[in-house]
Amino acid sequence: YGGLEVIENDFLIFLYFSTLSSSELRITTIKQEPYTVSKGTGLEGFCIDLLSEVAKKVGFKYRVQLVKDGSYGRQDDNGNWNGMIGEVVRGEADLAIAPLTLTAAREKAVGMTTPFMQTGISILLRKDISEGSGLFDFLNPFSAETWVGILIAYLGTALSIFVVARISPFEWMHPQTEQNKFSLLHSLWYTAGALTLQGAGPHPKSLSGRVICCSWWLFTIVLLACYFSNLSSSKSPESAQFTVKGFEDLANQDTIEYGCLAGSSTLSFFKNSNNPVYRRIYEHMERTKSFVSSMDEGVRRAKEGNFAFIGESVSLDLAVARHCELVRAHEVVGMRGYSIAAAFGSPLIKNLSVAILQLSEAGELAYLRSKWWASSCIADKTKFSAAQLHSLKGMFLVLSLGLGLGALLAVLELSSKSRKCAAEQKKSCCTVLTEELSLRLRNINASRPRENVDKDKEKA
Repeated sequence: YGGLEVIENDFLIFLYFSTLSSSELRITTIKQEPYTVSKGTGLEGFCIDLLSEVAKKVGFKYRVQLVKDGSYGRQDDNGNWNGMIGEVVRGEADLAIAPLTLTAAREKAVGMTTPFMQTGISILLRKDISEGSGLFDFLNPFSAETWVGILIAYLGTALSIFVVARISPFEWMHPQTEQNKFSLLHSLWYTAGALTLQGAGPHPKSLSGRVICCSWWLFTIVLLACYFSNLSSSKSPESAQFTVKGFEDLANQDTIEYGCLAGSSTLSFFKNSNNPVYRRIYEHMERTKSFVSSMDEGVRRAKEGNFAFIGESVSLDLAVARHCELVRAHEVVGMRGYSIAAAFGSPLIKNLSVAILQLSEAGELAYLRSKWWASSCIADKTKFSAAQLHSLKGMFLVLSLGLGLGALLAVLELSSKSRKCAAEQKKSCCTVLTEELSLRLRNINASRPRENVDKDKEKA
């Protein structure tokens, strides 16, 4: 008898799918971006593309219609269902394809397939509320590459001042008897003083040294102007800075209002939860009546600031992709799935579930997700962003030219002195120049040997 029952069931399923191939299934859905949206006289979206792929694998024709009352499906006190679930229960539709959350109550009323998308409950809020002030926010005006470039420019300028101060005869007249005022430490200190607009003496006396210093001062003025401009832009006076990273942060504050969609499964999750944090969130929403009537209203209030919208994470991800000023909290709770609904006990359920699994394993579901959740957000041009190195390349170029010009002038100054000394000593100019460079660049404190000092005194 058991074998006969299996054969009979298989035969009935065969007859059922044979009927499907010659008739159209009535599909009910609901308009919600990006699952189902209007396009001319037809519909498009994630669910429409999913329905097309599933129909190819299972082998049926279909006709899509919008749900009459615009609801997903909720059971009233008398046990009657409205929305798409109600249409499937009453036989007005064969399938319901939409972001229908798989719940125990719906599973009792209709057949639900394997979920085609996983979601959960999270928080949508404006970025300046979700991201509190950090310890090193003062570094934000410039990118990491820019800070590295500034450090290299600082060290390069200090080293240039140090070298030029040793080469130029107008800066170091008697290297054998005088100590150079611009040691490496003093060059670093002098350059840092200019960077903070404080100054640190003594100042260079040679033309070459002054050219380098003027280039560095110009670089410093432009750099500080950019820094303070970006720093002020990064501070938003329009809304309070408050860090909200999860539901516990939300429950432990009373500065930011929060709410969810009225009559949604999200509200039921908080209402039926035994978690004290979630209970406090539900009680606060009930007390303040901070519910929203639609997803669009929740997104709009979150964009206005001082409001956190609680909803399903995939819907919040779409809002983040469309609005640059919004961000979704990392915490996701109450994981659940979206499924296709069919009449209770329908043979379609098994085949639809297999088709969904095949699409998932082939990467088709991930492709559809990336297609319909692609970010179309265009960043506001007036919005703060860290200054990149390439945007400041002009002032780095001016500084480099100044350093190169200063070094060239220092060599010319030393060459001029060497030419005069060569004429007096009747030596080659190159020989005298080489001796001068060797003397000046030698790492000594030095002073001349005593006997040479005495000779100089006698000549004087």
